[in-house]
Amino acid sequence: MSDEVNLLKHLYDRFNARDIESVLAALDADVIWANGMEGGHVHSRAGVRSYWTRQWAMVDPRVEPTAFSHGPDGEVIVQVHQIVRDLNGNLLADKEVGHVFRIEDGVVKRFDIRDA
Repeated sequence: MSDEVNLLKHLYDRFNARDIESVLAALDADVIWANGMEGGHVHSRAGVRSYWTRQWAMVDPRVEPTAFSHGPDGEVIVQVHQIVRDLNGNLLADKEVGHVFRIEDGVVKRFDIRDA
């Protein structure tokens, strides 16, 4: 298993545990991160922190990677089972999505979302 896959498995685990500091430490300082809730992208670790803080105040997302592959430009593509609940535990979404990561020098430089 590649170092990139191990890194991403760790990030998914820490995201689901709401361990924001561990996840942010694995992101480039100038990371570009897809904003799946509002559209567009957020920039920098501070932007990701702000986005997740807003997101977690409204919904409870869980993401479980189910498959990893490499794209033609070296990106890592992750098939993800995503479950989103409201803060009362009611199911809002249960679907498969694709996450695309660009990793350089052991840190995530860019994250995008695509259809599964």
